[in-house]
Amino acid sequence: MPSTKDIQRRIKSIGNTKKITKAMEMVAAAKMRKAIEEVLRTRTYANLSWVTVLNLSKVAKQNREHSHPLLRKRKIINRVGVILITSNRGLCGGYNSAIIEKAHKSIKKYQEKKNIPADFIIVGKKGESVYKYFGYNIAAEFPKADIINQVSEITPISQMVISDYLSGKYDKIMVAYTDFVSPMKQIPRVKQLLPVDISAHDEYLGIVGESEHLGTSKKFIAEKEAKHLSDEQFSYEYTFEPSPREVLDEMVPRLIEVQLYQAMLEANASEHSARMASMRQATDAANDMVDELTLYYNKARQSSITAEIAEITAGVNALK
Repeated sequence: MPSTKDIQRRIKSIGNTKKITKAMEMVAAAKMRKAIEEVLRTRTYANLSWVTVLNLSKVAKQNREHSHPLLRKRKIINRVGVILITSNRGLCGGYNSAIIEKAHKSIKKYQEKKNIPADFIIVGKKGESVYKYFGYNIAAEFPKADIINQVSEITPISQMVISDYLSGKYDKIMVAYTDFVSPMKQIPRVKQLLPVDISAHDEYLGIVGESEHLGTSKKFIAEKEAKHLSDEQFSYEYTFEPSPREVLDEMVPRLIEVQLYQAMLEANASEHSARMASMRQATDAANDMVDELTLYYNKARQSSITAEIAEITAGVNALK
């Protein structure tokens, strides 16, 4: 049976750990609030821009004049590139393992059908696990900041993947990130970034269960319903100046960059939320352990006092 001093030492050690987890919870909560503000501020723009990309893809499919390399779907897929967004540190529960497992399952679907090889572009140090546990090739690694304030911070990533796609190194680019729903719920997702495919049925970034008519005005919705047209039959008209090629060369990469930027914001908000929840659970567990050890300490101390009283009583009786 451990002595009361050993129990006291254990209680003090757990108390020190509780202070650390509580401090980490507060830091994560502060970062989470800032990250959520950034997510909510840009989410609508990011989703509307994706709607624009999908509509451009639909127009390009109907009119060769409006075609663009980033909007054309390739018939043969030889290699897939995956941008994997994880954290730099642990202590955030199952955040990293969930998104890594999601990316692995998505790649396995391609490999089971056609055995298509995949390269990973990792953002965040924990993404290295895809090589450690699954043996995937890591083509590039980029640093990840806890808080991202400007689109220019992810420009090197977007430029590299767009360049690799145009050069033919990859025939499909995916982004694996964790979608922020609420501080208590984050969903790992894998979204097709390139080529822009209207038939991919990807969910909008940050939109869970919202209207499928995002980015479509009420006038267009009413007109489509009045004519009894489906989404495939209903088309948008775009006027390009000075020319379709010049506009698309400038616009499409920018819109792809915005999608990647929003995915980073969603991942950051999810990471800080997961870490805050994990540290709160650790703090609660420490409190429970301290309460349990305190009760155990009191029982041991009471037992020790009872034994001492019995010894004193026995000594007094012996002297009589």
